[in-house]
Amino acid sequence: MFTGIVTDIGRIRAIERRGDMRYEIETAYDTGSIALGASIACAGACLTVVEAAEQSFMVDASAETLAKTSLDVWQEGTRINLERALEVGDEIGGHLVSGHVDGTTEILDQSPSGDSIVMTFALDSWLAPYVAPKGSIALDGVSLTVNDVGDDRFDVNIIAHTQSETTFGKAMVGQKVNVEIDMLARYVRRALAYTGKSEGCA
Repeated sequence: MFTGIVTDIGRIRAIERRGDMRYEIETAYDTGSIALGASIACAGACLTVVEAAEQSFMVDASAETLAKTSLDVWQEGTRINLERALEVGDEIGGHLVSGHVDGTTEILDQSPSGDSIVMTFALDSWLAPYVAPKGSIALDGVSLTVNDVGDDRFDVNIIAHTQSETTFGKAMVGQKVNVEIDMLARYVRRALAYTGKSEGCA
């Protein structure tokens, strides 16, 4: 479990094609404190550490992960947001994030607003029921608040701190971004699907 508060910007150091795809990720984390099997959110995708070295760790990504996320476009040198898993007693500064990416979206536009950047993302039909103004959403592992929603797009505000502490400070129009739907929105949508259906009881 994560909070969407990024604690390091990692860099893809190497990619190895195996049965699964293996990524070596350079990090400022103390890799000596990362246990094998630990979960780390990498651009929002919860991945398992399979090996650790000095200033880097390795993760494997299955075909399903590659199909659902932006990992398929990662290259050597790609910068990614990192967050280590929550520990009991940690502050939840964003919102609860599972690291289970639902799909991807695309940056359509970005414009300055004071010290902030307003970023516009594509709102595809699969995502639209889960996005609401002032609701939470995780984009590339960053907990963000939705500003505005249109028929085919939604906006978020990237404040100066978020620009400096995450990859959104150098994000480009057309970039593919991982999306995780807010858990509450997911369950509300599921409940509404059963509205009007009768349930028998013994």
